[in-house]
Amino acid sequence: MLKPFYLDGNLEAGCDEAGRGCLAGPVFAATVILPVDFHHPLLNDSKQLREKDRELLRVVLEREALDFAVARVDAPEIDRINILRASFKAMHLALGQLTKTPRLILVDGNRFIPYREIPYQTVVQGDGIYASIAAASILAKTYRDAWMLELDAAFPHYRWKENKGYPTAAHREAIMAHGLSPCHRRSFQCLPEPPSPTQ
Repeated sequence: MLKPFYLDGNLEAGCDEAGRGCLAGPVFAATVILPVDFHHPLLNDSKQLREKDRELLRVVLEREALDFAVARVDAPEIDRINILRASFKAMHLALGQLTKTPRLILVDGNRFIPYREIPYQTVVQGDGIYASIAAASILAKTYRDAWMLELDAAFPHYRWKENKGYPTAAHREAIMAHGLSPCHRRSFQCLPEPPSPTQ
């Protein structure tokens, strides 16, 4: 069972991102403040859930969270500032949209850039430990997947409807055939490195 809070009390904002390892599309981040008594039997790390369960939980979380927000940073800025900073920026943008000020920010991972003067705690694999981080992981994932479906309509040959921008073999083959789109992250290794010449 996921832990409800890092500290006793409420107004803890869980933060997580989605799309950090993709070759194309934005990185999304979400933050969620859950009620003290919130519980849902399906709530877990988004990577452990079926798509239909994530979509169901998205509706539940948007309805029952005390506050939540989702933000994104697009590929050109990822290339400009790097993916780690872009992930933190997306989290900061989401936190800036909250109408309630959290007393503590819980962040999935082991690094974070402080936001204003709000205390924070990083938690490795926190999306499988704390409910608010799991909730954030679900919102970030479902919002990003929906965004990639929209991009797929404009660039169907990359098969983003299936791979969501991740580096699958089919995605790399499409890049080889069609080149990079405006949505690709040019700072990423979108194609395999050529083999070293034999001596």
